[in-house]
Amino acid sequence: MSKLECFIPVSYTKQCPKLVDLLNNHSLVNKISLVGEALSSTNVNFQNIAKSFYSTIELKNILDTATSEYLLFIISENELEIGSFALDRLLAVAEASKAGLVYSDYADKKEGKLIPHPVIDYQQGSLRDDFNFGPLILLNTRAAKWAAGELNEAYDFAGLYQLRLKLSQKYDLIHLPESLYSIQELDDRASGKKIFDYVDPKNRKVQIEMEKAVTAHLKDINGYLKPDFSKVNLTSHAFENEVSVIIPVLNREKTIEDAIKSVMIQKTSFSFNLIIVNNHSTDRTTEIIKSFADKYSNLIHIIPERRDLGIGGCWNLAATDSCCGKFAVQLDSDDLYKDENTLQKIVEVFYSENCAMVIGSYQMCNFKLEEIPPGIIDHNEWTPENGRNNALRINGLGAPRAFYTPVLRENLIPNTNYGEDYAAGLAISRKYQIGRIFEPLYLCRRWDDNSDASLSTEAMNKHNFYKDKLRTIELKARIHLNTKKD
Repeated sequence: MSKLECFIPVSYTKQCPKLVDLLNNHSLVNKISLVGEALSSTNVNFQNIAKSFYSTIELKNILDTATSEYLLFIISENELEIGSFALDRLLAVAEASKAGLVYSDYADKKEGKLIPHPVIDYQQGSLRDDFNFGPLILLNTRAAKWAAGELNEAYDFAGLYQLRLKLSQKYDLIHLPESLYSIQELDDRASGKKIFDYVDPKNRKVQIEMEKAVTAHLKDINGYLKPDFSKVNLTSHAFENEVSVIIPVLNREKTIEDAIKSVMIQKTSFSFNLIIVNNHSTDRTTEIIKSFADKYSNLIHIIPERRDLGIGGCWNLAATDSCCGKFAVQLDSDDLYKDENTLQKIVEVFYSENCAMVIGSYQMCNFKLEEIPPGIIDHNEWTPENGRNNALRINGLGAPRAFYTPVLRENLIPNTNYGEDYAAGLAISRKYQIGRIFEPLYLCRRWDDNSDASLSTEAMNKHNFYKDKLRTIELKARIHLNTKKD
């Protein structure tokens, strides 16, 4: 077999003629094929082999025609420039490691400059369908053909996702931390706008396919959990209050008043309190909280003795406090409840579904509370039958989140500022049913001071690697649990 076949977007024949020429004349490249809808006019005489990298059928067509040892996929329409001896390096790593897939760091071209764009290592818990390999991947042909032969269901959108999940069951997927190419980024939105793409209602058909693909993968590796749940005894403990709303806060003088007011207007058939853990704010936040505490006897204002607490640590402080109620309900300091019925609706679901956790739905809005895209985020991929399995694929569980306090105290939240609630939700879902409310209960404000409004690539990588690690830990726990049952 010859060394390398390249599969590139049809648009590259006009968009990146230098790249096409480089590949066509490279000593390692045996053949170039085009993927995508054929253009009406092109001077490049390459075979148009498939319409998409993402259809299972089209992907199998690509692999059926492959005769080289390795396949180079360029899976993005972004203009791309390959670095010096980059193909040689990728092939050398692939041959030495016997990996099924190799990918690398790259650079973004912005205003004439090259900005490093590192990506992260693949691990067992890298189950997100939007895991960023970058737009260039190298596949071992023999491994890819094996994986394709194992695929029993055809998808229109999840083909490549399905293939790499299957590939990971037998082969390594290796990240090479070297910048081997550059791209002209087409999507210049801030991180705070990109992070909700995966739950955009417009992508619902895609999400359904991705869920089916990850569910099949979990069954293959013994990580799938059947819908068998432990019962929760909601009367096992006595509490002074039925509900405690918990707000960790640090320097939110612009928003904390709105958050507090949205709690205090709640109409309920039970008693509730509000626990605010003020993590040593240095602006007017403390003054604002004290003014409300003077007015409302059910507002507990806690300033931690420690100065090493993240959001998760603040939550643990509140949840283990003697003032905490039977159900601990989340409210972020820059968000607010949609109306006065939020707490009542949440508690009713706890009792009607006998669950250990309830997650609502939220509406994206700007600082003025005007709805912004993608609108309502309801995570309606969560079902009693498969929600806790699909939770290993998606990047969050929704809001507001509410916990049966005794269960939360058994599954304390990691002392971090990102992913802490996701970690708790995964651990709880391993054993207990999680109730869902699909109508919006919560207004999630996007504004410049949001912690994830505009993150650097390095910060996003840190967050994504941490969530993948949480999935890896949870997946190992589930495999161990299933092994004990067997």
